[in-house]
Amino acid sequence: MNLHALRLFHTIASTGSVTRASELLTISQPSITAQVKKFEKELSLSLLKPQGRGIALTEAGEQLALLAKRLFAVEQQIEQFAEDYRNGTSGHIRLAATYLPAHFLIPAWIAKCKQQYEQVEMTITTTNSSDALKQLLNMEADMAIYGGLPEEYPDSVETEELFHDELWFVVSPTHRYAGRHVSLLDMMKEAFVMREEGSSTRERLLALCRTYNAPPPRITLQFNGLHEAITAVIAGYGANFVSSLVVREYVERGELCRVHVDGIHLQNTIAICTRKNEPLSAAALNLIRVIRQHPYSYPK
Repeated sequence: MNLHALRLFHTIASTGSVTRASELLTISQPSITAQVKKFEKELSLSLLKPQGRGIALTEAGEQLALLAKRLFAVEQQIEQFAEDYRNGTSGHIRLAATYLPAHFLIPAWIAKCKQQYEQVEMTITTTNSSDALKQLLNMEADMAIYGGLPEEYPDSVETEELFHDELWFVVSPTHRYAGRHVSLLDMMKEAFVMREEGSSTRERLLALCRTYNAPPPRITLQFNGLHEAITAVIAGYGANFVSSLVVREYVERGELCRVHVDGIHLQNTIAICTRKNEPLSAAALNLIRVIRQHPYSYPK
């Protein structure tokens, strides 16, 4: 089917006039008339008929006009979709994230992004660091948001460090070490409330003890969730080793207190990981732009 001729017919049917169609399309009337007649011959249908000094649609022309209207409406939708996708105002972003950014950073980032790009869909998978990178490399995620110990990334991964956050020892305000300076050896004599094995901060604490030849922490209470572990410490039991992003508010409100362990200053790296030399969608680039503008956005 000659879609150009169908568009000419559609314009005539919409305006009710060959003259008006000629003006809109900047095509001469004789040319439009000739092409529509050729189109009628191709379809073996009569689409237009004389009416007074103008033209009218035949019964077949009226039916075809309805179908053409639907077709070109869909065409407009496709053009709008392509424009929105190019501009990043629509699309789907798949994120793989470690626990820290997934719970304390990404919600605020997404909220700010959705305020500007409401039609963009986002899927977030919370997992450990190795699996986040695996999802990225296996094309299961468009980007990975990583929070933890800086490490060697595969050559196929591009990394953009956003900022660093500190790791703190925290206890309840009633604990004997609350607000004090102590040695690592003394700190390791305390009971610890920690997340499950495989938690990045737990591994950092164990590595810290190995580095300084200190005894490993006495983890006497273990939870699968960080919130539960912190709540137990707030209630007065044990100590926790945790990102400052997670507990800063509790410390500011006086529900938790820092313990300053002499000579220990550890940090987490918060980073965006993408596949190297692979272009991101406009929607993903818009999200990264929002993150760069608000890197420290987390619930107050």
